[in-house]
Amino acid sequence: VKIIGVKILCKWQYILRMINSDKRLKHLGRIREKKDLVLTSKNQTERLTRPSSSYFNLNPFEVLQIDRDVTDEEIKTSFRQLSILVAQKAFEAVDKAYKLLLDQEQKKRALDVIQAGKEYVEHTKEGKPTIVEEGDPELFKQAIYKQTMKLFAQEAKEMHERKRQREEETEAQEKAKREREWQKNFEESRDGRVDSWRNFQANTKGKKEKKNRTFLRPPKVKMEQRE
Repeated sequence: VKIIGVKILCKWQYILRMINSDKRLKHLGRIREKKDLVLTSKNQTERLTRPSSSYFNLNPFEVLQIDRDVTDEEIKTSFRQLSILVAQKAFEAVDKAYKLLLDQEQKKRALDVIQAGKEYVEHTKEGKPTIVEEGDPELFKQAIYKQTMKLFAQEAKEMHERKRQREEETEAQEKAKREREWQKNFEESRDGRVDSWRNFQANTKGKKEKKNRTFLRPPKVKMEQRE
Protein backbone atom coordinates (compact mmCIF):
# COMPACT_ATOMS: atom_id res chain seq x y z
CA VAL A 1 0.00 0.00 0.00
CA LYS A 2 2.85 2.41 0.87
CA ILE A 3 4.61 1.77 -2.46
CA ILE A 4 1.40 2.37 -4.43
CA GLY A 5 0.71 5.54 -2.44
CA VAL A 6 4.19 6.90 -3.19
CA LYS A 7 3.77 6.17 -6.91
CA ILE A 8 0.44 8.02 -7.00
CA LEU A 9 1.91 10.97 -5.09
CA CYS A 10 4.86 11.18 -7.52
CA LYS A 11 2.42 11.07 -10.43
CA TRP A 12 0.51 14.11 -9.22
CA GLN A 13 3.72 15.97 -8.36
CA TYR A 14 4.84 15.38 -11.95
CA ILE A 15 1.51 16.66 -13.26
CA LEU A 16 1.76 19.85 -11.20
CA ARG A 17 5.33 20.48 -12.37
CA MET A 18 4.24 20.01 -15.97
CA ILE A 19 1.33 22.41 -15.55
CA ASN A 20 3.66 25.03 -14.06
CA SER A 21 6.15 24.63 -16.91
CA ASP A 22 6.10 27.48 -19.44
CA LYS A 23 7.20 24.99 -22.06
CA ARG A 24 3.84 23.24 -21.77
CA LEU A 25 1.77 26.44 -21.63
CA LYS A 26 0.72 26.30 -25.25
CA HIS A 27 -0.70 22.79 -24.68
CA LEU A 28 -2.37 23.63 -21.39
CA GLY A 29 -3.68 26.90 -22.74
CA ARG A 30 -5.54 25.25 -25.57
CA ILE A 31 -9.11 26.45 -25.11
CA ARG A 32 -11.96 24.00 -25.49
CA GLU A 33 -12.57 23.32 -29.17
CA LYS A 34 -15.81 24.31 -30.81
CA LYS A 35 -18.22 21.39 -30.95
CA ASP A 36 -18.87 21.79 -34.65
CA LEU A 37 -15.14 21.28 -35.30
CA VAL A 38 -14.68 18.12 -33.26
CA LEU A 39 -17.97 16.29 -33.61
CA THR A 40 -16.35 13.24 -35.14
CA SER A 41 -15.59 9.93 -33.51
CA LYS A 42 -11.87 10.16 -34.27
CA ASN A 43 -11.40 13.71 -32.98
CA GLN A 44 -13.41 13.14 -29.83
CA THR A 45 -11.59 9.91 -29.03
CA GLU A 46 -8.20 11.55 -29.59
CA ARG A 47 -9.23 14.52 -27.44
CA LEU A 48 -10.09 12.26 -24.50
CA THR A 49 -7.12 9.91 -24.85
CA ARG A 50 -4.36 12.38 -25.81
CA PRO A 51 -1.06 12.33 -23.88
CA SER A 52 -1.52 13.39 -20.23
CA SER A 53 -5.29 12.98 -20.57
CA SER A 54 -5.31 11.86 -16.92
CA TYR A 55 -5.22 15.52 -15.89
CA PHE A 56 -6.82 17.08 -18.98
CA ASN A 57 -9.92 15.04 -18.11
CA LEU A 58 -10.04 16.14 -14.46
CA ASN A 59 -12.45 18.93 -15.39
CA PRO A 60 -15.79 17.21 -16.10
CA PHE A 61 -17.16 20.27 -17.90
CA GLU A 62 -14.25 20.14 -20.35
CA VAL A 63 -14.74 16.41 -20.90
CA LEU A 64 -18.41 16.87 -21.83
CA GLN A 65 -17.72 20.22 -23.53
CA ILE A 66 -20.45 22.06 -21.68
CA ASP A 67 -20.70 25.37 -19.85
CA ARG A 68 -20.83 25.68 -16.09
CA ASP A 69 -24.45 26.84 -15.98
CA VAL A 70 -25.98 23.94 -17.92
CA THR A 71 -28.96 22.00 -16.62
CA ASP A 72 -28.98 18.31 -15.75
CA GLU A 73 -30.94 17.65 -18.94
CA GLU A 74 -28.25 19.33 -21.02
CA ILE A 75 -25.62 17.27 -19.22
CA LYS A 76 -27.48 14.09 -20.16
CA THR A 77 -27.82 15.24 -23.78
CA SER A 78 -24.09 15.91 -24.07
CA PHE A 79 -23.33 12.56 -22.46
CA ARG A 80 -25.53 10.69 -24.94
CA GLN A 81 -23.95 12.48 -27.91
CA LEU A 82 -20.40 11.75 -26.80
CA SER A 83 -21.22 8.17 -25.84
CA ILE A 84 -22.22 7.50 -29.44
CA LEU A 85 -19.16 9.20 -30.91
CA VAL A 86 -16.23 8.03 -28.79
CA ALA A 87 -14.47 4.69 -28.92
CA GLN A 88 -14.54 2.35 -25.96
CA LYS A 89 -11.16 3.51 -24.65
CA ALA A 90 -12.49 7.08 -24.31
CA PHE A 91 -15.90 6.20 -22.91
CA GLU A 92 -14.59 5.82 -19.35
CA ALA A 93 -13.70 9.53 -19.18
CA VAL A 94 -17.12 10.52 -20.54
CA ASP A 95 -18.98 8.24 -18.15
CA LYS A 96 -16.95 9.42 -15.16
CA ALA A 97 -17.56 13.09 -15.95
CA TYR A 98 -21.28 12.46 -16.47
CA LYS A 99 -21.73 10.67 -13.15
CA LEU A 100 -19.69 13.29 -11.33
CA LEU A 101 -21.85 16.16 -12.61
CA LEU A 102 -25.07 14.37 -11.67
CA ASP A 103 -23.80 14.22 -8.10
CA GLN A 104 -24.63 17.69 -6.79
CA GLU A 105 -21.90 17.66 -4.15
CA GLN A 106 -19.25 16.63 -6.68
CA LYS A 107 -20.59 19.13 -9.19
CA LYS A 108 -20.36 21.96 -6.66
CA ARG A 109 -16.78 21.00 -5.86
CA ALA A 110 -15.87 21.15 -9.55
CA LEU A 111 -17.57 24.53 -9.91
CA ASP A 112 -15.69 25.83 -6.87
CA VAL A 113 -12.38 24.78 -8.41
CA ILE A 114 -13.20 26.52 -11.69
CA GLN A 115 -14.30 29.67 -9.88
CA ALA A 116 -11.14 29.66 -7.77
CA GLY A 117 -9.02 29.45 -10.91
CA LYS A 118 -10.90 32.35 -12.48
CA GLU A 119 -10.62 34.51 -9.37
CA TYR A 120 -6.92 33.77 -9.03
CA VAL A 121 -6.26 35.17 -12.49
CA GLU A 122 -8.69 38.08 -12.19
CA HIS A 123 -7.44 39.36 -8.86
CA THR A 124 -4.10 40.03 -7.26
CA LYS A 125 -2.14 37.62 -5.09
CA GLU A 126 -0.22 38.85 -2.04
CA GLY A 127 -0.56 42.42 -3.25
CA LYS A 128 1.09 41.72 -6.61
CA PRO A 129 -0.83 41.95 -9.89
CA THR A 130 -1.15 38.84 -12.01
CA ILE A 131 1.13 38.58 -15.02
CA VAL A 132 -1.78 38.26 -17.45
CA GLU A 133 -3.01 41.32 -19.25
CA GLU A 134 -6.80 41.42 -19.15
CA GLY A 135 -6.70 43.40 -22.40
CA ASP A 136 -5.81 40.20 -24.24
CA PRO A 137 -8.98 38.03 -23.98
CA GLU A 138 -7.38 34.95 -25.53
CA LEU A 139 -4.33 35.04 -23.26
CA PHE A 140 -6.60 35.76 -20.31
CA LYS A 141 -8.70 32.66 -21.10
CA GLN A 142 -5.55 30.59 -21.44
CA ALA A 143 -4.33 31.74 -18.03
CA ILE A 144 -7.67 30.81 -16.45
CA TYR A 145 -7.58 27.43 -18.17
CA LYS A 146 -4.05 26.75 -16.93
CA GLN A 147 -4.78 27.82 -13.36
CA THR A 148 -7.99 25.78 -13.30
CA MET A 149 -6.17 22.66 -14.47
CA LYS A 150 -3.51 23.26 -11.82
CA LEU A 151 -6.18 23.44 -9.11
CA PHE A 152 -7.91 20.29 -10.36
CA ALA A 153 -4.57 18.45 -10.32
CA GLN A 154 -3.78 19.76 -6.84
CA GLU A 155 -7.18 18.65 -5.55
CA ALA A 156 -6.74 15.21 -7.11
CA LYS A 157 -3.30 14.90 -5.52
CA GLU A 158 -4.67 15.82 -2.09
CA MET A 159 -7.57 13.40 -2.52
CA HIS A 160 -5.19 10.54 -3.36
CA GLU A 161 -3.02 11.48 -0.38
CA ARG A 162 -6.02 11.40 1.97
CA LYS A 163 -7.06 8.05 0.51
CA ARG A 164 -3.55 6.67 0.98
CA GLN A 165 -3.51 7.81 4.61
CA ARG A 166 -6.90 6.21 5.25
CA GLU A 167 -5.70 2.95 3.70
CA GLU A 168 -2.56 2.98 5.85
CA GLU A 169 -4.62 3.66 8.98
CA THR A 170 -7.02 0.84 8.08
CA GLU A 171 -4.13 -1.51 7.42
CA ALA A 172 -2.52 -0.61 10.77
CA GLN A 173 -5.81 -1.18 12.60
CA GLU A 174 -6.34 -4.55 10.91
CA LYS A 175 -2.76 -5.57 11.70
CA ALA A 176 -3.20 -4.61 15.37
CA LYS A 177 -6.49 -6.54 15.46
CA ARG A 178 -4.85 -9.64 13.97
CA GLU A 179 -2.03 -9.43 16.53
CA ARG A 180 -4.51 -9.12 19.41
CA GLU A 181 -6.47 -12.12 18.15
CA TRP A 182 -3.27 -14.13 17.74
CA GLN A 183 -2.16 -13.24 21.27
CA LYS A 184 -5.57 -14.15 22.65
CA ASN A 185 -5.59 -17.50 20.85
CA PHE A 186 -2.04 -18.16 21.98
CA GLU A 187 -2.93 -17.46 25.63
CA GLU A 188 -6.00 -19.68 25.42
CA SER A 189 -4.10 -22.49 23.74
CA ARG A 190 -1.27 -22.16 26.26
CA ASP A 191 -3.71 -22.54 29.16
CA GLY A 192 -5.15 -25.56 27.41
CA ARG A 193 -1.69 -27.06 26.92
CA VAL A 194 -0.83 -26.52 30.59
CA ASP A 195 -4.07 -28.19 31.72
CA SER A 196 -3.48 -31.10 29.34
CA TRP A 197 0.06 -31.55 30.63
CA ARG A 198 -1.10 -31.53 34.24
CA ASN A 199 -3.80 -34.07 33.49
CA PHE A 200 -1.27 -36.20 31.65
CA GLN A 201 1.15 -36.06 34.58
CA ALA A 202 -1.61 -36.90 37.06
CA ASN A 203 -2.76 -39.88 35.01
CA THR A 204 0.79 -41.10 34.51
CA LYS A 205 1.53 -40.84 38.23
CA GLY A 206 -1.65 -42.72 39.14
CA LYS A 207 -0.88 -45.53 36.71
CA LYS A 208 2.69 -45.80 38.00
CA GLU A 209 1.57 -46.03 41.64
CA LYS A 210 -0.99 -48.67 40.76
CA LYS A 211 1.61 -50.63 38.85
CA ASN A 212 4.07 -50.43 41.75
CA ARG A 213 1.48 -51.66 44.21
CA THR A 214 0.77 -54.61 41.97
CA PHE A 215 4.45 -55.38 41.52
CA LEU A 216 5.29 -55.34 45.28
CA ARG A 217 2.41 -57.54 46.37
CA PRO A 218 3.91 -60.55 48.34
CA PRO A 219 3.26 -64.07 47.04
CA LYS A 220 0.61 -66.19 48.69
CA VAL A 221 1.95 -68.71 51.25
CA LYS A 222 0.72 -72.25 50.72
CA MET A 223 -0.07 -73.97 54.00
CA GLU A 224 1.81 -77.24 54.56
CA GLN A 225 -0.43 -80.21 55.39
CA ARG A 226 0.69 -82.68 58.09
CA GLU A 227 0.14 -86.41 57.87
